Amino acid sequence: MTGDNPTLVVEDLKTYFFTKSGVVKAVDGVGFAVKRGNIMGLVGESGCGKTVTGFSIIGLVDSPGRVVRGRILFNGSDLLALPEHQMQRLRGTRIAMIFQDPMMTLNPVLRIDTQMIETVRAHEKVGRQEAWRRSRDALGRIGIASPEERMKAYPHQFSGGMRQRVSIAIALLHKPDLIIADEPTTALDVTIQGQILYEIQKLCRETSTALIWITHDLSVIAGLADQVCVMYAGKIVEAGDVDPVLDEPLHPYTRGLIGSVPGHSRRGEPLTQIPGMTPSLLNLPAGCTFRPRCPRASAACRETPQISSPLNGRQVRCFHPHLGDAI
Repeated sequence: MTGDNPTLVVEDLKTYFFTKSGVVKAVDGVGFAVKRGNIMGLVGESGCGKTVTGFSIIGLVDSPGRVVRGRILFNGSDLLALPEHQMQRLRGTRIAMIFQDPMMTLNPVLRIDTQMIETVRAHEKVGRQEAWRRSRDALGRIGIASPEERMKAYPHQFSGGMRQRVSIAIALLHKPDLIIADEPTTALDVTIQGQILYEIQKLCRETSTALIWITHDLSVIAGLADQVCVMYAGKIVEAGDVDPVLDEPLHPYTRGLIGSVPGHSRRGEPLTQIPGMTPSLLNLPAGCTFRPRCPRASAACRETPQISSPLNGRQVRCFHPHLGDAI
């Protein structure tokens, strides 16, 4: 990839789960693009479809789920049209995923050096010594002190933060073009989280790796991402550069999310709460899915809103966006 061509373009992605209770539209028409070296935040409440979006991109959606429509263009090639053996070659080399639980990456009964060396040699024909050197260097890049000594340790000898650093180092071994990170710092304390975020941001800038950071935490996205997409009930409801979206959110849902974060209310005032609950994806309301919880809902919202661009570089799925209305 050269120039400004995005590393990843997702178009009208739909991933449904066909259950005995009905069809769960976990991802329903999602689209976005991520450029080289850029970080895109994918934000929303639990169950909104952001993790399924990540799994759809990397081809890890299990039955009864499947991608029923859309295109996922990675460096110009549609991943959905590739046979499984080609996806396996891309997965872990050109595309990597960092999971929320590092033990989904690490084998508890194998030493770190064994796991990292096997990862390198599974995808490339290199000698054991070269694979060991690359593994050591990857640990050092992600901020692990004395990497040669730590290579000899087992996962249980690391703290949670250190295990997550190792899983990130494994994802970076082949200098992938795209990394999908599914809330990898959620369970870590704030100090460790800040260090990892800094290191990830630095590595993306240095290696031109595109990154999708999946999270429910807007405060993380504010300091990490270049762009942000806000998801609700399987759809993207707002997208744009991170600062304008967080400073002047257009969608009432984005506004409610930001208002519920400590620091946005005046001293002594309670946090803003979004009324009601996230709807079941098996029984979504007609029209705008946010309508039952929205303070700006009207009769027009009984129809399904389409993505529009009321401001340059901004996208919103709403009949009544907040225009010129900063928080």
